[in-house]
Amino acid sequence: MKFDLRILEKENIPKSLLEIPQPPKKLYIAGNLPDEDTVCLAVVGSRKCTTYGKDVVKKLISGLKGYPIAIVSGLAVGIDVIAHQCAIQNGLQAVAFLGNGISKEVFYPSSNWNFAEEIVNAGGCLISEFPPERKAEIYHFPMRNRLVAGISKAVLIIEAEEKSGTLVTARMALDYNREVLAVPGNINSPNSKGTNKLIREGATPITCSEDILEALGFETEENEEKQMKLFEDLSPEEKMVVELLREPIERDELIRTMKMPTQKANSILSIMEIKGLIKEELGEIRIA
Repeated sequence: MKFDLRILEKENIPKSLLEIPQPPKKLYIAGNLPDEDTVCLAVVGSRKCTTYGKDVVKKLISGLKGYPIAIVSGLAVGIDVIAHQCAIQNGLQAVAFLGNGISKEVFYPSSNWNFAEEIVNAGGCLISEFPPERKAEIYHFPMRNRLVAGISKAVLIIEAEEKSGTLVTARMALDYNREVLAVPGNINSPNSKGTNKLIREGATPITCSEDILEALGFETEENEEKQMKLFEDLSPEEKMVVELLREPIERDELIRTMKMPTQKANSILSIMEIKGLIKEELGEIRIA
């Protein structure tokens, strides 16, 4: 697939990008920019994300479903791609800024080309400051990151090591007077050292989707109404777990009753806990 590229000159570039230091003079775009009433949220994090990081992205973005929010990122391997995938799965627009030109020949990483097509086909867009034939260079990525931070009302950091490019984006967001949000993590995990440090320095800690919605200025649903919606959208495996939990059950017994590989069962239970569908108390799992 070859994209129909448009060039945005100054008069058509989003105003938020014209407010930052060294604003772009022109942008190449494939797909559709978010509407003016859509709030852009940047979601960035480690390329070497953990299972915890992946689960957190899925949980947080699924809770934004139905709100006029676009998920912005850099389409890098790891948290960036997962954030865009979750956006599309939940009907949110995906906005990907690239460190290369928008063409298959120079796309980086090349493994993401097919997904880039999916973003555009789903109503999102690819944006680059670089002409279509320009290959990615190391110095392109800080340039890209300033656009990710600049277009967004807030930047959400999922996982970041103590010294990482993700933290550069967070610093840029602070310089541009954008809200910096960070997910706390295990104090023993290298991938959480950066996010925990940001929280110590004043970033808003994020532990649920409601925290994000509040930071973006949205009114959130009542807990009871939200819980009802969660249970309306269960996968077949999740429905089975709910049926089995008419009474609290010990985890090992529940896994045996689920009659599937232990790893898969534990993965389903972890996702359900993250979604707030079930909880574990005193060694037993019950409906939340």
